[in-house]
Amino acid sequence: MPSTSYLVAVLAIVFGITLALRAVPFAVLGRLRESDVVRRLAMWMPVGILAVLAVTALHGTITTDPHGAGYALLAVAVTIGAHLAFGRRTVLSVGAGTAVYVVLLNAL
Repeated sequence: MPSTSYLVAVLAIVFGITLALRAVPFAVLGRLRESDVVRRLAMWMPVGILAVLAVTALHGTITTDPHGAGYALLAVAVTIGAHLAFGRRTVLSVGAGTAVYVVLLNAL
């Protein structure tokens, strides 16, 4: 069993590293706000993350249930349409697409 001083030292090191990793981005962000790279990342990163999630979910759906593949693609179309029609509100568009998919999958 490790000694108490050893455990306290390990916890202090872990706390210091965790605090530094969480504080550094906020300290650097002030200098990077005017950067074109950060501005482009802020615009394209959410779209990229949603695209990766959508591809992963669609791949799982298409490989496990080929019958539901058409429903999934229709739900993706509804999600894109709602996203563009309602002012790029992500929660609303993802919710609408999910609702369409669930209704189609359970009703038909």
